[in-house]
Amino acid sequence: MTHFIVFKQNISGIALPEKFTFPFYYEPHELSVMAANELQNYLETQTDFEHNFGLDNDSDRLVIGKMFGVLVVLNNEVKLGYLWAFSGKLAESNHHPLFVPTVFDMLEENSFFKREETILNQYNQKIEKLENDAEYLAAIQHLEQTKQQAEREIRAQKETIKIGKKIRAEKRKSLPEEALELLNKESQEEGILLKKMTQYWQHHLQAAINSLAIYTHKINQLKEERRQKSATLQQQLFAEYAFLNQHQELKSLGEIFNGNPPAGAGECAAPKLLHYAFHNNLKPIAMAEFWWGQSPKSEVRKHKQFYPACTGKCEPILAHMLKDIPMDDNPFAVNAAEGKELEVVFEDEYLALINKPAEFLSVPGKQVTDSVFARVKKLYPNASGPLVVHRLDMSTSGLILIAKSSEIHKNLQSQFIKRKVKKRYLALLDGLLKEDKGVIDLPLRVDLDNRPNQIVCYDHGKPAQTHWEVIERRAHQTLVYFYPITGRTHQLRVHAAHNLGLNTPIVGDDLYGTKANRLHLHAESITFNHPISKDSLTITVGAKF
Repeated sequence: MTHFIVFKQNISGIALPEKFTFPFYYEPHELSVMAANELQNYLETQTDFEHNFGLDNDSDRLVIGKMFGVLVVLNNEVKLGYLWAFSGKLAESNHHPLFVPTVFDMLEENSFFKREETILNQYNQKIEKLENDAEYLAAIQHLEQTKQQAEREIRAQKETIKIGKKIRAEKRKSLPEEALELLNKESQEEGILLKKMTQYWQHHLQAAINSLAIYTHKINQLKEERRQKSATLQQQLFAEYAFLNQHQELKSLGEIFNGNPPAGAGECAAPKLLHYAFHNNLKPIAMAEFWWGQSPKSEVRKHKQFYPACTGKCEPILAHMLKDIPMDDNPFAVNAAEGKELEVVFEDEYLALINKPAEFLSVPGKQVTDSVFARVKKLYPNASGPLVVHRLDMSTSGLILIAKSSEIHKNLQSQFIKRKVKKRYLALLDGLLKEDKGVIDLPLRVDLDNRPNQIVCYDHGKPAQTHWEVIERRAHQTLVYFYPITGRTHQLRVHAAHNLGLNTPIVGDDLYGTKANRLHLHAESITFNHPISKDSLTITVGAKF
């Protein structure tokens, strides 16, 4: 079994984990870290393939950073080792000797996919040949010229009629009654000429359309045949692309995603590793995935940093593959707010300000209902309306504005929409900033393949701006104020971590940086106009970072 690798280091004193890694939120086990280190050492020194990860500034090839995965396994002899995998293709290939193969190789020469792809390419060639045929292009040009000439001549005739009408109107003022009949006849003849001209050009236009249709019909027929073959091939691929679990049960992409999987589903490292393990009777012990190379332009990815499996592509697949395997607890199903209390820092009969602890939901989640909303509803049982005016990330601590009636809520939300509310956040960054202040302007949208993460997107993202200033520099950290102009999801976290922003994640950011005891981000101050008194109120509650 060439892909089973034995640890080079002494692991005799390391205890195996009691449960398998929960793939969507984890601290990598010591064995996974060791396996990842050995893979990283290989990547730093290997000469087996050429791939531009963006770590070599001298290369002019396309930069493609890559997610790699390691799976610690036990073989039939109860010997501990590990497997390696990469996401997608590496150096334009699905196969490299030390890495597990892809679950289904679309690039294999004799596969049905390659055979059908050849047929589809033949359709493409036929369509391209027809679309570049001289007679087809001449037919297009003839139709366009006929349209233009028809429009010119009909427009000219209409202008002639318009001018003639004005002239005849003037003549009617001075001509005797018997001469008017000639003018009427002249007007009728011009109208008849326009009608005949219109009929003439309609006939010629239809002839030009019919000539062109001989070619367009052939092209459209080929395109429809190609579409049908492509759809059939896709469904066959979804049916053949199947994943094993520990019970040796196969489940296809089509079954897992109800016939419509996202692009690239099954090509991530985690499904490859687990499928190979189950196919070769290896027992999964622990798993980890890390990024290798330059960060992509949209996502926040740091070189050598561990990341969880993606939710959009991997979660449905891994639900099947990890069936009945005891896993670490799902932290998203645990109420992290249990035992924590909300602090009311300001209150009157109309509104309140709550100081929310870190790891406390603002509103009920899918699996945990305990939240600021739920607690405030109990605290103010006579209050009406949505109560929570704005939200903070679960991991962010600080001030949340509460409205005790629908009318007050509407007024305060209007202030947010019109950007009349001013907020200041305190954040501790995991690194030293060179500048003292600045503005970050990076549009954001949700990562459709990995919710709730956000990515920078100039095509479809919503505008997001943040002012920042340094308060204090420490040994390897920087304390800053953030002043968000907009209020996008994860805005401050992405603006801090992204390489086009500060390129310095917030300490404890488990999505865009490195996990710590908490996310060091606190909504410290808020300024707004009181809906009743109209006074400007500023409330500040600090935090120690």
